[in-house]
Order: sequence, then C-alpha cells, then structure tokens
Amino acid sequence: MDIEELLPQQPEDNKDKKKVSPLVSLEKDLELYKESIREIAHEIIAEGLSATPIFVAHQHTVSIGELILNRDELNTLWSVQASMFEEFVEKGIIKPELQELFLKNYKNPKEYMCVFVIVPEGANFIYYPYQAKR
Repeated sequence: MDIEELLPQQPEDNKDKKKVSPLVSLEKDLELYKESIREIAHEIIAEGLSATPIFVAHQHTVSIGELILNRDELNTLWSVQASMFEEFVEKGIIKPELQELFLKNYKNPKEYMCVFVIVPEGANFIYYPYQAKR
C-alpha cells in the first residue's frame, strides 16, 4: 500500500515558507492523549486482539485503524486511530520481509506507544514513552 492510498487528500500548495516541524505539535498532542492511548493499548492486548498495538497519527482522513481521538472534537492538531501489527501486514504497509525486523524492534507496549505518523511528505514509525524519562 502506498502513502497516497492512506492519505488520499493532498494539502494545498506548499509555499517556500519555513515551517516548524509537525512533530512539535504532535508531541504536544501525544502528551495530552497518552493516558487514553495507554488504556486502549492495554485493552487491545488484554482482549487478545493483538500483542502489538499501533496508533496512527494524522491530520487528514486515512484508511487504516479505527478513529479514537478526533482533532476536530478535541480542538487539537492531530487525530489518532487505533490499529495493530496484523492490519499493517494485511494492508501491505509492513512488507513480509520486514515483519520479523519490525517485531524485533517493537518496544514494550506498557512503556511506549508505537505511533505511525503520516504527513504529506511520507510516513514513519516512532515510539513515544507514556512516562517522561528521568
């Protein structure tokens, strides 16, 4: 599956303005969302749906996972959808040859949320801690 299939809408013309990284606003929203995301991750695991929950952070409509945090309703910049490793494999986002590597690098879901961040320029996985490092 290509990024265009996940993100069918393209933003308006990109001007040559210097932009602040979208990850700055994402971090702010993840900090606000982290307890809700942690609860949902624990539910996904406890119900036996998956041992590897993945959350999709986006600012447009995407076609993976189930919407759990809507930016319009919460007056934030990012929406989050709940998904799991199995759906990413099914949709071809995680290729068969990379599945083992992904699982080997997947961090403890009790300590970190696995977030697939989608921006117009592309998408990537990040791990965000539920608790700040001391």
